[in-house]
Amino acid sequence: MLKGFFNVPTVTNEPVNSYAPGTKERALLEAAIQEARAQEVDIPMYIGGKEIRTEDKGKLTPPHDHQHVLGYYHKGTKTHVNQAIDAALAAKEYWENLAWEQRAAIFLKAAELASTKYRYKLNAATMLGQSKNAYQAEIDAACELTDFLRFNVSYMTEIYAQQPPANSKGIWNRVEQRPLEGFVFALTPFNFTAIAGNLPACVAMMGNVVVWKPADTQIYSAKVLMDIFNEAGLPDGVINLVYVFGPDAGEVIFKHPDFAGIHFTGSTGVFQDIWKTIGQNIHQYKTYPRIVGETGGKDFILAHPSADLAVLNTALVRGAFEYQGQKCSAASRAYVPQSLWSDLRAKMEQDVASFKIGGTEDFGNFINAVIDEKAFDKITSYIERAKNSADAEVIIGGEYDKTKGYFIHPTVILAKTADYETLSEELFGPVLTIYVYEDAKWSETLELVDKTSIYALTGAVISQDRYAIEEATKALRNAAGNFYINDKCTGAVVGQQPFGGARGSGTNDKAGSMINLLRWVSPRTIKETFNPDTDYRYPFLG
Repeated sequence: MLKGFFNVPTVTNEPVNSYAPGTKERALLEAAIQEARAQEVDIPMYIGGKEIRTEDKGKLTPPHDHQHVLGYYHKGTKTHVNQAIDAALAAKEYWENLAWEQRAAIFLKAAELASTKYRYKLNAATMLGQSKNAYQAEIDAACELTDFLRFNVSYMTEIYAQQPPANSKGIWNRVEQRPLEGFVFALTPFNFTAIAGNLPACVAMMGNVVVWKPADTQIYSAKVLMDIFNEAGLPDGVINLVYVFGPDAGEVIFKHPDFAGIHFTGSTGVFQDIWKTIGQNIHQYKTYPRIVGETGGKDFILAHPSADLAVLNTALVRGAFEYQGQKCSAASRAYVPQSLWSDLRAKMEQDVASFKIGGTEDFGNFINAVIDEKAFDKITSYIERAKNSADAEVIIGGEYDKTKGYFIHPTVILAKTADYETLSEELFGPVLTIYVYEDAKWSETLELVDKTSIYALTGAVISQDRYAIEEATKALRNAAGNFYINDKCTGAVVGQQPFGGARGSGTNDKAGSMINLLRWVSPRTIKETFNPDTDYRYPFLG
């Protein structure tokens, strides 16, 4: 085996293509979309390196064109979950004993493939399967995934390099970072292809083996992710991809003695149920499982009377409506001073009226469809209640139609009471609720922002008054794990703003940082003494 203290390539963030008219990248992406739409794919599960097909198939359609069939995926059962666990555990010994630089090389190659050979295919799959426009797909599927892979390799080397002080005479203290004892379950969401790729990949990078279940509505791009991992040389059984009904997967996984951890992004309710189940089964496990989760948000933008109106408006319309508000970080509640409200409302109305709405294949569309009919029905029920409430008013948008796709026009609700439901409950759609406060009640509004919601994921303050910025930063220190000053509350970049929140928003283990990777190793301290004592008697006994 080769020996050496190896340096990994210097890491920088992947450049984001603009896809402006006339660019080479736009033409390549358009061609990839056309190719994808022209075929129906057959998507198997991947267990132990084998493609698994069943008689039970699920249909995949674009959310913005639900009559068009992109392909079919093969649904699994509890039996397939057991097979995936067995395959993972069978691969574990060889994988965890593989030299770290060999593991690093696999994921560095995966990053290279995602950013070059597979870039347009991955973006096209995200645009069609998850209804993201070209720019949103680029910053997610191509760039953030690539950043996760490259930065995590760098963080891995930093973790391994962390060692005790070497100043004890006659003693050598050292620490090794062991993979967890067992397998890890990665349960991933629909809304970010990068998250779907990162949750199993960063766990595997640290020498663990994984059973991965993506959201059904992300399977189309998950297949491309698996193609990338396979071409990068990931050994069979290290990451096993299954499409199984969630409760069936949980029934098997959370009772297995070798269950060692879960890496989760999804709803708060599901995560709390998982945590409860793990607690009830804790006596069955060989080790205490690691529980890492990023869940919901009710993310805020708070405007001070000194706020720049153009900055505030842009932060709101981008933060609330990009990707139809289906980001964990999306701005879904805003607090605006009375003195700014009239002018802000006019600017928002003008901007929202200019939005084009439709399928992702037309690059001129800023707004696309929400992910599925269930989400559509949930979001529109809130809109209808607001229309009929004495405590709220729909002042912008409010229209919707699911005839061709699940389209909801960007909607702004004006809440007349500070406790109206859409100021506290997560909708996960293109709906922004605004509460207008009296300018003199700035400090009271800070307390309102902090206490209105159970969540604490992202938030922003828009102000030109440095004293107000400092006051808000202190008062809202527990209200957001990612806090922005004079910017929208979305768009965290790997290596720059590690992402995660606390309270009802998760364990705040910060995806895209060393903090997260530390959760997937178990340290062992080793002390070696070169001149050990040979007599039990201490000098004080003399």
